[in-house]
Amino acid sequence: QVHLVESGGGLVQAGGSLRLSCAASGDTICLSAMAWYRQAPGKERELVATISSGGDTYYADSVKGRVTISRDNAENTLFLQMNSLDPEDTAVYYCYADTPLDVRAWCGTVDYWGQGTQVTVSS
Repeated sequence: QVHLVESGGGLVQAGGSLRLSCAASGDTICLSAMAWYRQAPGKERELVATISSGGDTYYADSVKGRVTISRDNAENTLFLQMNSLDPEDTAVYYCYADTPLDVRAWCGTVDYWGQGTQVTVSS
């Protein structure tokens, strides 16, 4: 079992910055690629950014150039540095982890989600 716990959310003015963290604990061999998703009120959950276990990254067009995803594999922690925040970035941000194919049966699941952290950007 793996637990993902996000932190770092809060209220920030437009143009400001926030750094989100996601601490993973438990059977960390069950972690492979990781990602940040977000869900704004009344909207579907959407992908923000992903990072592979080797460090390859992907960003949604809506955040490209403003956010940086990174991970510390030794500390089992995922980060999301967000700059030039806009009110449109207001959402609950969720940490996500994919399970490696070769251990999915042992891990008992294909992925994990954190409980989310609220980010509110005021205009």
